[in-house]
Amino acid sequence: MRSRFFRTLMMGCVSLVILSIGGASLLFWVVAGAVGTIDPTGTLGGGALLLGLGFGVLGVALTLRAVKAVARPLGDVIAAAGRVESGDYTVRVEERGSRSVRSLARSFNAMAARLEGSEEQRRRLLADVSHELRTPLSVVQGNLEAILDGVYPADEAHLAPVLEETKVLSRLVEDLRTLSLAEAGTLQLHRELADLDALVRDIAQTFQVSAADAGVELTASGTLPRQVDLDPVRIREVVVNLVANALRYTPRGGHVRIETRLEGADAIVTVADDGSGIAPDVLPHVFERFVKSAESRGAGLGLAIAKGIVTAHGGQIDAESELGRGTRIRFTLPAGSA
Repeated sequence: MRSRFFRTLMMGCVSLVILSIGGASLLFWVVAGAVGTIDPTGTLGGGALLLGLGFGVLGVALTLRAVKAVARPLGDVIAAAGRVESGDYTVRVEERGSRSVRSLARSFNAMAARLEGSEEQRRRLLADVSHELRTPLSVVQGNLEAILDGVYPADEAHLAPVLEETKVLSRLVEDLRTLSLAEAGTLQLHRELADLDALVRDIAQTFQVSAADAGVELTASGTLPRQVDLDPVRIREVVVNLVANALRYTPRGGHVRIETRLEGADAIVTVADDGSGIAPDVLPHVFERFVKSAESRGAGLGLAIAKGIVTAHGGQIDAESELGRGTRIRFTLPAGSA
């Protein structure tokens, strides 16, 4: 494809130059003969013809040089595009030639990089989903086969684990659905003016028994001066996830704090703990799907979903952490003006 393009462009440009010079020479002869200023058969006419031919050869040479300078980089892009079409997203082209050709090469490389990243994300997603499905499916299959073979009786003790694993599968499927909707920007929110302080206090109260059993102090504070336009069910899901994570990784005698405050036009919710912290190499990726610590028992979707929900509200979420000293996760929600 590249060589065909190069040959076609070369032939077109050379033909255009030859025709242009030939037409100009013929026109010169016709006009000169008609007005009688130059005898086309004389010495001066012959010299003019040779001069025209000389310029023609020079024009062809310059055209060939210019065509090569443009056609070769374009040929690289065309050849690389063919490889991308066949599924090779690792191909890149050298940025050379004129400014417009270099700009084209940069755009092509950026496109190829995005396609490569999307393909890698797709493969990683399939691998992660397969991994997360394998364990509950194995439990379900193993228990049902044992019951059918008569190894286990079909009683509550042996059917309960099967039911529990189906719930795990159901939660995983629903989490993936929520995450995909959030990432696509199509997550439906049922917004209403809500008391965010009351919502946070209610969540804290819900976790008090769990916190007491874990020997962790859980407190909630904040006095927002006005209600916030939000989806209370979705925001509750975010805060519950953050508090549950904080309690899970805070040792006995530790403290988990939930705070709300108004900063400019944003309502800010912070969940902080003095637990084990997040490893520095994991921290930049905590809001990506299936990213989790080695000791985590979840699927690694909670924080990714939290980010999707907050983003859908027009807010932002970030995390700060230090190993052995705890983690602070903060998200913002547009609160409007008073």
